[in-house]
Amino acid sequence: MKWTILGSGGCSPIPKPLCQCRICQEARQKGLPYSRAGPSAFLHDLNLLIDTPAEIAGLLNREDIRRVDSLIFSHLDPDHVEGFRVVEQIALDFRSWKAYPEKQIRLLLQEELAERIASIQSQYGPVIDFYRESGFVYIEIFKGEIQVEDVHITAIPIDGGSQISFVHVFEQNGQRVVYAPCDIKPFPEHRIEVQKPDLLIIQPGIFETGLKHDFEYPPDHISRTTLYTFEDTLQLAERLGARQVLFVHLEEYWNRSYDDYSALESADGRISFAYDGMEINI
Repeated sequence: MKWTILGSGGCSPIPKPLCQCRICQEARQKGLPYSRAGPSAFLHDLNLLIDTPAEIAGLLNREDIRRVDSLIFSHLDPDHVEGFRVVEQIALDFRSWKAYPEKQIRLLLQEELAERIASIQSQYGPVIDFYRESGFVYIEIFKGEIQVEDVHITAIPIDGGSQISFVHVFEQNGQRVVYAPCDIKPFPEHRIEVQKPDLLIIQPGIFETGLKHDFEYPPDHISRTTLYTFEDTLQLAERLGARQVLFVHLEEYWNRSYDDYSALESADGRISFAYDGMEINI
């Protein structure tokens, strides 16, 4: 499996608009790999796009992606779906205001999100209705697992009440990649599908020190309901027996630069931090 991390950042891009902190100023001056866009990945084997942050059109162009056949969402938070309109930008034939048939994108939609996706709206109503009617997307609803060509995809829901996020497992020719970018607590480590992955792509979790504005998370902070600490996530990866761990969804307010994350990587390459445009072959 060949992967590209399109965007390695979190809910705010780095540099954050208007921000003059050390991290954002450095990112403006140096660009990649110090700058980071919103969370998104691309599986080349299927021309599969995972998530559409606001910057997604630029990310696809930057990485010279020539075709998107399928799209899947890890969850429906704004930083993962704000750029959903990219399906229109890709597929629109302005002569008819319908889609080029050969550019229509298959939306792999977990059954748990089938109704919730209508919450993404414009002034005209649910955007999914417009995208379907215009032929930009067609929907394939699945429950739990789906086979796409030679890749088996398992979608494991994490129920957060008002929202549901997913841990996705991609299996091909005996290789297994677990993609868990955001809101992964409690992690379904009891599931056999997530055991002993060749690659675990996961959010590092809360850093408790060195944060912007010298902030310290109180014990009852809301982030603790959906995120582990960095130390807890490392222990989770050990319990899962992950051969390689790649951290994504790196938040601006964690106040760490590309160099800071590089210093945390393991010498053997087993533990690393993603950057925009990073390619991985499994």
